[in-house]
Amino acid sequence: MSAPGENLRINSARLWDSLMEMAKIGPGIAGGNNRQTLTDDDAKGRALFQRWCEEAGLSMGVDQMGTMFATRPGTDPEALPVYVGSHLDTQPTGGKFDGVLGVLGALECVRSMNDLGIKTRHPIVVTNWTNEEGARFAPAMLASGVFAGVIDQNYAYARTDGEGKSFGDELKRIGWVGDEPVGARKMHAYYELHIEQGPILEAENRDIGVVTHCQGLWWLEFTLTGREAHTGSTPMNMRVNAGLAMARILEMVQTVAMENQPGAVGGVGQMKFTPNSRNVLPGTVVFTVDIRTSEQAKLDRMRARIEAEAAEICAPLGVGCSIEAVGHFDPVTFAPELVENVRKAAERLGYSHMNLISGAGHDACWAAKVAPATMVMCPCVGGLSHNEAEDISPEWATAGTDVLFHAVLESAGIVS
Repeated sequence: MSAPGENLRINSARLWDSLMEMAKIGPGIAGGNNRQTLTDDDAKGRALFQRWCEEAGLSMGVDQMGTMFATRPGTDPEALPVYVGSHLDTQPTGGKFDGVLGVLGALECVRSMNDLGIKTRHPIVVTNWTNEEGARFAPAMLASGVFAGVIDQNYAYARTDGEGKSFGDELKRIGWVGDEPVGARKMHAYYELHIEQGPILEAENRDIGVVTHCQGLWWLEFTLTGREAHTGSTPMNMRVNAGLAMARILEMVQTVAMENQPGAVGGVGQMKFTPNSRNVLPGTVVFTVDIRTSEQAKLDRMRARIEAEAAEICAPLGVGCSIEAVGHFDPVTFAPELVENVRKAAERLGYSHMNLISGAGHDACWAAKVAPATMVMCPCVGGLSHNEAEDISPEWATAGTDVLFHAVLESAGIVS
């Protein structure tokens, strides 16, 4: 049996209550969340999620990267599972819905299947990937990257935060090192529900984003080496000013992004001056350039130009320049058959929808390396995310999860 009727809906009140309950763990300072990966609050969020999964009759597995897999059995022991999920970790000033909606929406799907007595041929696995955000340990989507075989596990374990603590040590400290080899699981399909993190759906007054592609990205970490000197007594023509070089590179990145329109973005969100004193020219400046587009050739061209022009900027200033790629994935085209499942589900349920390219990276991007994958998106107020003011309506959460519910059932196969 396929194409379940429009009368099949999730329990919207239970979904919203779960979102609000999870938001109590790791509260921010302005109404959002600070539940960074592998912190004590992350451990508390994991424990709550595990309890809810067990209450729903799911069995929990954990791999060596700490990713959680909660399985609802199917009727066919030979059928590969349909995986559904996202992440529970947040930015330092994160919202209550980024990632969390995808995990708890997936859980609500299986809860509703239980309520409605629905059996599926394929098992369904609700997934919480470790360290999607990359805020504490770069790069982002770390565990799903290891799962897909594009990031080495030892490299992942060795990543350190701003205090020098390693991913591997912190995973062990909070008690979430699983015994499953990473990537050993096989998938029939992967779905991920997420807030848009952009303004398009709200501006177009659409309930659902049918995600066809995801932008590729490069995170390029620049280390500029100048010479520390007094800002008041060092003549302008005798300075080796790494801060000036950084400013010119930032302006250049803006120019490169604008000259590659449409569909390209570039900017800097993190920088560190050393010694970071008011009256000392910096000896070292470290910052990360983030460039993204859905076109592979354009992405390659932007990176090459930025690196070449950065060297041209630094050389006459006497500033040293080294560049390390600390995050990358190529543009992703999601599985057409799953995209169509999402589109048909939105139509069947009467939700307005449009095709969408994801501007942000997601675990679905790495899952797409090993299985058919796609995403469902719902609007967020003002397109705001990675901000404690991030907000969605209960109606948007319900619409996204209803569509996810139907698309997952289409792939998992209802047994009559």
